[in-house]
This record gives sequence, C-alpha cells and structure tokens, in this order.
Amino acid sequence: MSLMAGTPRFLTLADVAEVLNTSSAQVYALVRRGELPAIKIGGRGQWRVEASQLEDFIQRMYDETRTFVDEHPYVDAEPRGE
Repeated sequence: MSLMAGTPRFLTLADVAEVLNTSSAQVYALVRRGELPAIKIGGRGQWRVEASQLEDFIQRMYDETRTFVDEHPYVDAEPRGE
C-alpha cells in the first residue's frame, strides 16, 4: 500500500517538502532541474506535483542510493579490536 494513500492527487511544493523533510526551495530546484515531474497551473503559475510522481521519485532515489552503495562499499577507517 502506498504511503500517500488518502492524500490529494496533487501536492504543493510545500506539501512535497514536508513529505521529504526538506525545504520548499530544494523541492523547487528538483522540479526546475526536471528530477521531479510537476505541472504549473493557474494564472500565477503555481507548481503541483502528482502524488504518484512523488512516489516514483522516492523509489528512484532508493534505487540510485542502492546502486551508489553497491558501487562504493563502506570501508571502516579503524580496524575493530582484535
């Protein structure tokens, strides 16, 4: 079941920032770079992110992180006690 169940179909950038525990400015940057698909609506051009797009983005970030971790294994700088 989706974590976004019961949420509106479209979220404001502030809503997305709350879900991701980051700033609205960071979400805006993700949208403007094309990393997080969004639409611009209304005369004032307010940005909205579809909840399903946010879920897809989160999954992509997990996938990218998993790949990064696999390609860059953590090496403990100090050997453990013998």
